[in-house]
Amino acid sequence: MLVSVRTTRTTLATIAAVAALTLAGCSGSGGGDPSGTAGGAPTATTTPVPTPTPTATADAATSRAFAALEERDDARIGVVAIDTADGSSVGYRADERFAFASTNKAFIAAAVLDASSGEDLDEVVHYGRGDLLEYAPVTSRHVDEGMTVRALVDAAVRESDNTAANLLVERLGGVGGVSRWLRGIGDDVTRVDRVEPDLNTAVPGDPRDTTTPAQSASDLRAVLVGDALDAGDRELLRSSMSGTTTGDGTIRAGVPGGWSVADKTGTASYGVRNDIAVVRPPGRDPVVLVVFTAHERADAEPSDALVAAATRLAVQRIV
Repeated sequence: MLVSVRTTRTTLATIAAVAALTLAGCSGSGGGDPSGTAGGAPTATTTPVPTPTPTATADAATSRAFAALEERDDARIGVVAIDTADGSSVGYRADERFAFASTNKAFIAAAVLDASSGEDLDEVVHYGRGDLLEYAPVTSRHVDEGMTVRALVDAAVRESDNTAANLLVERLGGVGGVSRWLRGIGDDVTRVDRVEPDLNTAVPGDPRDTTTPAQSASDLRAVLVGDALDAGDRELLRSSMSGTTTGDGTIRAGVPGGWSVADKTGTASYGVRNDIAVVRPPGRDPVVLVVFTAHERADAEPSDALVAAATRLAVQRIV
């Protein structure tokens, strides 16, 4: 579904609520409408808003362009872009469920930052070699001395270190703690069921460890643009996301030169390749951008180029 709306800054909560209601009316599959597979454009509908602004309208040309990308790559794409200057937004499959993969590390980090004092962030966490997962580019170098909570946050976000992410989840009391924090910022859609690496199975139709592009955009706006975090915590998270090492070919490759990007990527089975970001054009308010991609085949390869292409389409439409 592609929509373009112009609303106040309070519209994001409404978008999330509409997403939840839409999902409640689905067949119960976590993957959304079974007919929404690659190769066909989803039916465009309007999104009601509780303000006297114009009803959301579908841009048929942009919808066809996203559908053409899906057909070209035999993929499913979910996109939401929100211009925070005026609340205008673009969405495609915005209310369908996608595996979030490592994009959720941004929100795990946010939850830890929100729950921690400066003293807490300086606490050293000790772990053993038995705690290391296969992808542990930072934590594997610090087994002997341990890492501070602050350093674990940075490793989980900047380098997407899986061991760091699991240590942070443990600090929150498990996946239930992450879920409770998300509910606390108004997210009743995202499901957090497993830790790394099990959350990356991403089997089509499995609702575990999934969210929607609309909800992910709402959450990202809350933590990096809104007031879900205090200013210091928000800046710590933004700094780590601005320095991510895993997304040079995704949203960063799709926005025009000169734009700043703070993003968190994710990769999983079934060709899942995701990126969520707050991007800022020079001299303008930021744009919140979420791009999720997935395939039906277990052996499908994730595609940075597909994420970048979807980014370019969204940016052309929103700015």
